[in-house]
Amino acid sequence: MSADLIRIVSRDSPMALAQVERVRAELTVTHPGIRTEVVPVRTTGDKWMGDLSAVEGKGAFTKEVDQALLAGDADLAVHCVKDIPADRPLPAGTVFAAFLKRDDIRDALIHPDGLTLDGLPAGTRIGTSSVRRSAQLAASHPHLDCVPMRGNANRRLEKLAGGDADALLLAVSGLERIDRTDVISEVLSPEVMCPPIGAGVLALQCREGDDAVIDVVSGLGDPAAYRETTAERMFLHVLQGHCNSPIAGYAQVERNGDLSLRAKVFTPDGKTVLNAHEWAGALDPATLGTSVAVALLRQGARDLIDGIAH
Repeated sequence: MSADLIRIVSRDSPMALAQVERVRAELTVTHPGIRTEVVPVRTTGDKWMGDLSAVEGKGAFTKEVDQALLAGDADLAVHCVKDIPADRPLPAGTVFAAFLKRDDIRDALIHPDGLTLDGLPAGTRIGTSSVRRSAQLAASHPHLDCVPMRGNANRRLEKLAGGDADALLLAVSGLERIDRTDVISEVLSPEVMCPPIGAGVLALQCREGDDAVIDVVSGLGDPAAYRETTAERMFLHVLQGHCNSPIAGYAQVERNGDLSLRAKVFTPDGKTVLNAHEWAGALDPATLGTSVAVALLRQGARDLIDGIAH
């Protein structure tokens, strides 16, 4: 059997739909004869503007998408890896078919007057609901104030313009996808703002056993993205981090093929920061992820994570 029509399910936000268009474009190159159709769904995470921990945390952005896939209403789901919970397995009956070539993993500062992070005056209100960003800012720039802000990137830019905050932190890759890099005041290095696990990677998820679709889309996978994402997600899985855990980290495949993983666990107030950085060479990415998690557990990461309400 061959797949001649692939129905792609995704969140209905502008960014999510832009991600689907990337997948459609790449499929057209590798399989010119295949037709694709978009099945947009509104997720709990997009409808709920309160604290994510009240609606299953990260899973709030994937549940309805997964349901459409399992119900047979779609054949392929496109997810941001950073939105897929790693403290529990993928929904039974689904598999990752590919991880696309990784986009920029960095965060960007958006300030209406173009100020840099170090140039922001005391009391500047930074709009973000990310515990990862808040904890790092509390550690590095304690004179700045984080104000809760949810919604897709377009919506947050509207809230900034409306005066709900003085500046924003958003992912560079997301701004690239919605063609709004014009608003960036400063791109922050991973040393200044360590990215979330899975940053900049799109995952293609299929039903288990749907070999026709898996065969077609697996060709879009990028080997380096696969190794990096596997290491990062195993790290998060072993730590059993939840959506209120300030955890950050990224794996990197060097030009010679060597793989490393740098990771951090914070207290929400930024007063405690645990660090680990290990190399796996060309070895198994999952083992690297486990080893870095164990290194942080040895430093007390378990108590830090379990001490945070979720």
